[in-house]
Amino acid sequence: MQADATTLAVALGKGEMTARQAMETSLAASASWAELGAVIRVDAEKGRAAADRFDACSAAEKAEMPFGGVPTLAKDLGGPFAGFPVHAGSNALEGADGEADSDLAARFRDAGFCLFGLTTSPEFGLSLGCEPEKGPICRNPLEPSLSPGGSSGGAAAAVAAGIVAIAHATDAGGSIRVPAACCGLVGLKPSRGAMAAGPGYGNYLGGIATELAVCRSVRDASAIFTAVSGNARGPFPSPAFAAPETAGLRIGLLAEAGDDAPADPQRLVALEEAAKALETRGHTICPLRWRDIEKPARAAADAFAGIAAINLAETADRFALDTTKTEKMTQAVIARGRKMSGADVWSLVNDIAFIARDFRQVFDRVDALVAPMLTTAPKPLGAFLTDHSDIDAHFERMRAFAPLAALANLSGFPAITLPFGADSRRLPLPVQIFAPMGAEATLLALADTLEREERWSHPFEIAGLGA
Repeated sequence: MQADATTLAVALGKGEMTARQAMETSLAASASWAELGAVIRVDAEKGRAAADRFDACSAAEKAEMPFGGVPTLAKDLGGPFAGFPVHAGSNALEGADGEADSDLAARFRDAGFCLFGLTTSPEFGLSLGCEPEKGPICRNPLEPSLSPGGSSGGAAAAVAAGIVAIAHATDAGGSIRVPAACCGLVGLKPSRGAMAAGPGYGNYLGGIATELAVCRSVRDASAIFTAVSGNARGPFPSPAFAAPETAGLRIGLLAEAGDDAPADPQRLVALEEAAKALETRGHTICPLRWRDIEKPARAAADAFAGIAAINLAETADRFALDTTKTEKMTQAVIARGRKMSGADVWSLVNDIAFIARDFRQVFDRVDALVAPMLTTAPKPLGAFLTDHSDIDAHFERMRAFAPLAALANLSGFPAITLPFGADSRRLPLPVQIFAPMGAEATLLALADTLEREERWSHPFEIAGLGA
């Protein structure tokens, strides 16, 4: 296995390097990769102070931290992490002060992470690209002319480049999984209710948004999920986490994405090869057709656009944002949200329930579902710009690129993506796996099986570690 955050944590735990040394290498890497546009803010002193606190801990205290001393970055959307004000990629939030840690941020710190900066996000997460008007343009380190995806594009670019080994990310409509897929990383979107959302709670995006990380390995995804999930204390019920099922599973295989979102054949072949790899481990492959999933998938994409509009309109009003400082797409989305009636909003609430019901029926036939993550290679920079007000075209463009991304969010079910090979341009061929609520352990076990095929290798080393 290639080096990952767990590798770095083990080295730190053994005293092979200090947390201060690890922090200095990440700070240097951030500076050397400045033109990547992945990191929008660095606070070296806060990072060094966090590292020094870990170095001063006793051996027993260090042993309790699965990621003790590991440098990391937070996304400029989500959290918040104390001392790192969230601007959500927008000029409208410039001047916001650093809030106290969210419950999840506190869990990150308790796990031993040493935070030193924020990563780039598109304005309010409204794009599967990562090019906020306020800057910087974030590029894909695998090919700088391409996008790293969004909205956690800065996080994914930083991890793929090796600036950090793992980074905080959020997912409301594929925003962990799409950038992970673009950058050759592992991205887990947890079940609804699995991750702490306090202390503010609220009904942000109707419960479709969640937070975790983008990772270099399945074991890192498993370790961070174990470290920070569960006992969320609302606002949604905690899922009943199931023990991993590792033998004799019925694996659904969806090797198409519909006539209106035709997928690159290389990406469909990767899905079929992933299914064959699972079949050799004793699982049964159950082919599915697009019609088996089309209704909830399409409804999820449509509902995501509506929920984004009403949520952003309410946010703008609640915080009295100066919307003249926002991008054209943001202004158009806010305007649409403000025009929505109570009946429109109630219809969206019902849609969430119906999507979950319809998608759950798929799992009456299979135990997990292997399906497309992206229909094409990562898009060129500029593919998802938000400098216009054609909302429908923008959201449809994103749906065609990642047609099943919003389905996990609207249904609440967990999903994971990981690379399973490379195309002719040495860009990752991602696979996505879905499972029922609370079945993260099974997802991670299946992903681990695929990762052990060693179809993908990271081209850039982690700062301070060899590959």
